[in-house]
Amino acid sequence: MAMTTGTKIVPLVSSGTAGPLGVMHLPRLWSKLTLHCAGVLAEGYDSIGPGFDSLTLNDLGLNKDEVMQFIKTQKPTYPQFEEWVLQKKGGHIDPAVVKKHNEAILGYNHSGETAQNMRSAMGVKRNDVSDAVTLNTLDDLHELYKSVVAG
Repeated sequence: MAMTTGTKIVPLVSSGTAGPLGVMHLPRLWSKLTLHCAGVLAEGYDSIGPGFDSLTLNDLGLNKDEVMQFIKTQKPTYPQFEEWVLQKKGGHIDPAVVKKHNEAILGYNHSGETAQNMRSAMGVKRNDVSDAVTLNTLDDLHELYKSVVAG
């Protein structure tokens, strides 16, 4: 069913999520691009940002513009997107590349200042939460809350 309202949608897929290919963040990237191409990506979200989005594209050797064009014109489901990625990679993605990529995603921590600012803005009292996957997921949930409950 196509969206018929101007409602903007927060992408609630965590960067720590992987699809059948096992590549973390790829489902989130697809969801953000799908929302962007439909004109409903929530304000403040990049369709392809300089962080995990660019890292994922670079690690997989994918062209940003080509990926965007594929999603814009073909409107693939997530499994269709993964199949396209696999085809672009000649039918195989080296497991070592996936492992290294996933470790980079899971191992990235925001700077102390960024993490503190995010925790403060969301009311997170635990100062030991600094990994980007967790903080970014909490930020998405907070944005959802603000747009639906507190908005």
